[in-house]
Amino acid sequence: MAKFTPGIVYIARSIHKLLFPPLLVCLTAYLADQVFNVKLPLLFIIPSCLLSLPTALWLSIQWSEYRVQHEAAAHGAVLPRSVDSKLPFGLDIAKQAFYSFKHEFFANHFFEWSRKYGYTFRFGIFGEKRYFTSEPEYIKSMLATDFNSFAKGSVLKFQMQSLFGDGVFNVDGDMWKFHRGMTRPFFSKDRIGHFDIFDRNTEEVLRLIQKRNDEGYPVDFQELILRFTLDSATEFLFGKNVNSLSDHLLYPPTAVKNQERGFANKFAEEFALAQWKTTLRGRFSTAWPLMEITRDRVADHMDAINAVVDPIVQNALEKKSRQGEGEKTETLEDDTLLSHLINVSDDPSIIRDETLNILLAGRDTTAATLTFAIYELSRHPEMMQRLREEILSKVGPTRRPTYEDIKDLKYLRAFLNEVLRLYPPVALNVRSSTQPMVWSTAKGRPPIYVAPNTRVAFSCFVMHRRKDLWGPDATTFDPDRFIDERLNKYLLPNPFIFLPFNGGPRICLGQQFAYNEMSFMIIRLLQRFSSIELFQKESVADPDNLPSELYLSSEGTDGTDQIRIKNHIIIYSVGGLWVKMKPANDAQL
Repeated sequence: MAKFTPGIVYIARSIHKLLFPPLLVCLTAYLADQVFNVKLPLLFIIPSCLLSLPTALWLSIQWSEYRVQHEAAAHGAVLPRSVDSKLPFGLDIAKQAFYSFKHEFFANHFFEWSRKYGYTFRFGIFGEKRYFTSEPEYIKSMLATDFNSFAKGSVLKFQMQSLFGDGVFNVDGDMWKFHRGMTRPFFSKDRIGHFDIFDRNTEEVLRLIQKRNDEGYPVDFQELILRFTLDSATEFLFGKNVNSLSDHLLYPPTAVKNQERGFANKFAEEFALAQWKTTLRGRFSTAWPLMEITRDRVADHMDAINAVVDPIVQNALEKKSRQGEGEKTETLEDDTLLSHLINVSDDPSIIRDETLNILLAGRDTTAATLTFAIYELSRHPEMMQRLREEILSKVGPTRRPTYEDIKDLKYLRAFLNEVLRLYPPVALNVRSSTQPMVWSTAKGRPPIYVAPNTRVAFSCFVMHRRKDLWGPDATTFDPDRFIDERLNKYLLPNPFIFLPFNGGPRICLGQQFAYNEMSFMIIRLLQRFSSIELFQKESVADPDNLPSELYLSSEGTDGTDQIRIKNHIIIYSVGGLWVKMKPANDAQL
């Protein structure tokens, strides 16, 4: 069966809207000729047909705005302030959003707009009015209290389809419940507390760091940890370690060394590009498919991803077939998520989409948090010393940590929470309203109206850095805020100001698994190494990979950043994270 490009699908779905305005012009010309004997010249008809589409769009926007204003008044509510636009159809806003996404960081203009319009506002791009909010109560409404009134929505699903298919992150309703039900039983305490997989892969990471130390070069910890989480995730979830840690590890771009690029590099690059182009689509509103009429630009990068995922799924399906296909009581011997999925469903497409969705969650989010954790340790040697003292006193210099050890390391948990606060892996998310909603506001201010089918973007990145929610030191990295009096003052009275793992019914099932994996890696790392030094400026070849003045001067940072943050679906450090680690000597142990 032929697979149509997003552009062809979009045109097929919208053909009636695209043809109606020019057909109306042609009909008017025909009636003028037949009824009034007025023959309109082609030089008038052709430009009128071309202009009919933007005219129809403009009229549609005006009508929609009038209707929504009327509905808001009927509900005793108002609409949020709208971002000023100087060009028709929000072309200047679209340009700013595109430039920020491609060259800067999405949060730059959201911090700016929040300062000017408040923490909930509207902006229009190509005729679509979107909301943005970083208000915890409104985010709580979307994720929890009014969960059934918001969904991912068909627009976002179409945008993400090339990458996520019909996996758990890209579906709503009964299909979401089906996927959630398939996956939930696997994340039990017994499974997530089994550390053999972490231990094997962590030892390889430590060996590679030491090897690079011996060569006198820094190591890109971001690349290394992405391989660690890929190997750990594929072994834990699918029973097959793809051994990306055994592939050639890149040297700094400034080094004159062999930069052989193996399958691990190819997988990482293509996966990142697939996510980047998936996210880029959203910067062009619902009209993005018109840029993908001849080909699916995300699908261009799926071959390297499929080369990893498809053989794993196919092997499991063949194994089930050999055991007796159709016998519903038959189970696979492997204690993996994949074997569990195959025992629940026989649909290869569902299984493949789900494995890819969980792989992203198990690889990229954890790797992002560990990357920024090491970055902050390199900037705060006093915190590293404090963490080492806690680890050495409770776990020791060589013993493998247990599940109970990790629960007992209070400062380590506070440190990871602070990393997740300032660097939430999913920095921007979207929901779509399924019915009219009214959000209450502060006393004395009118409530806010949300019309049906309104897309609402929300950002934990912005919310986690708000000084009115976290205190005047909100942009300062300080793990003690999760231990001292600030915990009771800010977080406990309003837990929805901290949402690195989402919230409500769609809260991350792998939350504790992620804490265990991240904790295990940091414990082993700090048992072996006593200090971390950042070599970002010395190692990146392009100065544009360092933080920009625009970001350093924004309200979302304290201006001391030494790496450049960007995002596709997950945030990352542009150009990697280049560090050297000093081994702990016997006296330090």
